[in-house]
Amino acid sequence: MSSTATSLSIENGIARLRFTDPEKGNPINRRLCDELCDQAIALSCDASVRVVLVTAEGKNFGFGGDIAHFVAQGDALPSEIKRMTATIHSAIARLQRMDAPMVVAVQGVCAGGSAAFAAGCDIVISADTARWVAAYTGIGYSTDASATVMFSRRMGLARARNFLLRNQTLDAQAALAAGLVDEVVPADRLTEHAEQIAQQLAIGPTKAYGEVRRLLLTVQNQPLETQLELEAQALARVAATEDAREGLQAFSQKRKPRFSGR
Repeated sequence: MSSTATSLSIENGIARLRFTDPEKGNPINRRLCDELCDQAIALSCDASVRVVLVTAEGKNFGFGGDIAHFVAQGDALPSEIKRMTATIHSAIARLQRMDAPMVVAVQGVCAGGSAAFAAGCDIVISADTARWVAAYTGIGYSTDASATVMFSRRMGLARARNFLLRNQTLDAQAALAAGLVDEVVPADRLTEHAEQIAQQLAIGPTKAYGEVRRLLLTVQNQPLETQLELEAQALARVAATEDAREGLQAFSQKRKPRFSGR
C-alpha cells in the first residue's frame, strides 16, 4: 500500500495532483480526504499555479468510497463520514474557486465520489475504455463530494437524477453523449493528450480563467440582473490585469499574445 494517497508537484505553472494508492483503486478514505484538503490549501496559496492536472496511478482512476474503511467504523461511521466530508468538501470548494482551471485524465473505473470529483474539473478527458459508475445507491448510500452539483451541471438535472437513482454505469462514449466528459481518447494516448491541454492552459490568461470559473459557479442560482453585475465587476477586475493589456496589444499588432498569468 502506498504511504500516501496523493502527490503534488508544481513545475512551469502546471500543478500535477495525483492519486497514488492504485493497489486499492485510489479509494476515498480519511487519509485521502485529509491529504486532498492540504493539497487544495497549498494550491490555493501558490500564485505560480496556472493549471491543475489531475491523474491517478494504476488501472483505475478511483473506486469511490473505501468500503473496507467504512465497514471498520461500525457504529462510528456517521461521525467518520462527517469528519471525511468536512475535509474533502473544503478541498473541493477551494479548488473550484481558484484561478487555475483543472484538467483530469480518467482511466478504468471511475465511481462514486471519484467520479464526482472528476466531473468537477473544467476539462474531463476519458480513456475510451473507462467506465463511469454512479455507485452510491448501489450500496444504499446518498451522495457526497459534490456529486449532485457536478453531475447535474454536466448532464442536466433529469439525466443526473436518472444516473444516480438507477445506479447506472456509462461507458466512455455514453458519458461523452451525456455531457459527463468532454473528450474521449484511446487509452494509450490519455496522459499525453491531457498533458497537452494542460500545457495550453498553462500559458493562458489565468486571471480571466479564474473569473470565468467563479462566474459559472453562480450562474444557476442568481437572478439575471445580479449575474450581469457579477460579470461586469469581474470584467472590470480583469481589465486591470497585465494579461488583458497584453491581449489587446497582441490583437492590434496581429500577433499571438504572451500571457504571464498576471
